[in-house]
Amino acid sequence: MSLKTVQKKISQSFRKTPPPIFEVTSLELPHPSVAKLDNGIPVYQTRLGTQEIMKIDVTVLSGRSQETKKMTMRATSRLLREGTASYNSAEIAHQLDFWAGTLKMPINMDTSNVTLYCMTKHFPKLLPLLAEIIQQPTFPQKELTTFVENNIQNLAVELTKNDVIAYRTITEMAFGAESPYGYSSIPDDYRALTTEDLQIFHRNHYTSDNMVIFLSGNFDDSILTLLNQYLGQNKSTAIKQNRPLSMDNVKPEKIRVKNPDTLQAAIRIGRRMGNRKDPDYDGFFVLNTILGGYFGSRLMSNIREDKGYTYNINSMTDTMFGESFFYIGSEIGNEFVEKALVEVYREMDILQNDLVGDDELTMVRNYLLGNMLTMVDGPFAVNDVIRTYVLEDMPFDSFTQFVDNIRSVTPTILRDLAQKYLNKEDMFEVIVGDF
Repeated sequence: MSLKTVQKKISQSFRKTPPPIFEVTSLELPHPSVAKLDNGIPVYQTRLGTQEIMKIDVTVLSGRSQETKKMTMRATSRLLREGTASYNSAEIAHQLDFWAGTLKMPINMDTSNVTLYCMTKHFPKLLPLLAEIIQQPTFPQKELTTFVENNIQNLAVELTKNDVIAYRTITEMAFGAESPYGYSSIPDDYRALTTEDLQIFHRNHYTSDNMVIFLSGNFDDSILTLLNQYLGQNKSTAIKQNRPLSMDNVKPEKIRVKNPDTLQAAIRIGRRMGNRKDPDYDGFFVLNTILGGYFGSRLMSNIREDKGYTYNINSMTDTMFGESFFYIGSEIGNEFVEKALVEVYREMDILQNDLVGDDELTMVRNYLLGNMLTMVDGPFAVNDVIRTYVLEDMPFDSFTQFVDNIRSVTPTILRDLAQKYLNKEDMFEVIVGDF
């Protein structure tokens, strides 16, 4: 028998024999150590890993709800690295490249963040630059002008896309077009920004009592000493002015937006829900996965695999500090929109009336627990989980409770949650396409 024939037989054998399935028996979140700088900034430390690398996240607890002018939070964050008291944008970029640092400025609805990745041995060289970026930005007018022009151009491109229009429309409907979680940027919002707006937002919110620092990776106590030297000496107080999320008793609507000459329509169906502290959150997390939260979900099996109406359809939950937003999203050929809507609501109706089978629930549990293994794999991943619980004011044992709730959720609980949250009449619905 030739080698090629042997290899073929082995390959065929492997295809017929699936890999063994092992139950996830242990999932624990390593707890961080906590220190405080002289000015009171808490520092959560996840000292794990063998590689000589580390990450620092400086989180500012101010988001859209603290804005007095739209887009100031985003613009302030974006322009931090474009000039400081000692460096212009090119010099900042050069320093980062020379010391092999990666600087990011991620934002979300509730926080602004400054994140630096680097080799541990280079952190002492990069920390003074990082501190100056956070504490002494200059917001040059030239850089602000470029930021405004680029964002207006990008917005013009984005607003030709049905999925962008659909998401903007449904969140405006659900939260209120003027609320922090609901408003969508328009060109005039960018044009109205001034250097003074950014300076005021920075002065009022990038303060010692409004920051939390997260360190992760392989480092020693000398890093804390340096942090205290560069970020722990200025003590200041934030000025906060929380804006309400939306009007009370917003009635769900179903609307259609015509966008001519587009081949596919964007569908968004969703509703507001409680945040991560809500007692229903964990169970609904499992229910959402069954409905549309992974490749083997019911929406994918029905609308993609069986009917062939779309390449992709999913459901997800955007979680913010105040609330969360559950929605189903897909891009579907204009001619299949009505049929697809029928199937979406049919799948929701089935979950409301029929119990999830044991085999399906076991598969989804294993899928979720397997994914959660990656959440505690390595210092940076662990740090991300810790950061979530700290910022949302939840105990670290919430992770263990989350795991337990996934393991213990029953078909009856899932049906009850579907009856509570998957009612068609409670859903906002937006369709954007060429009808």
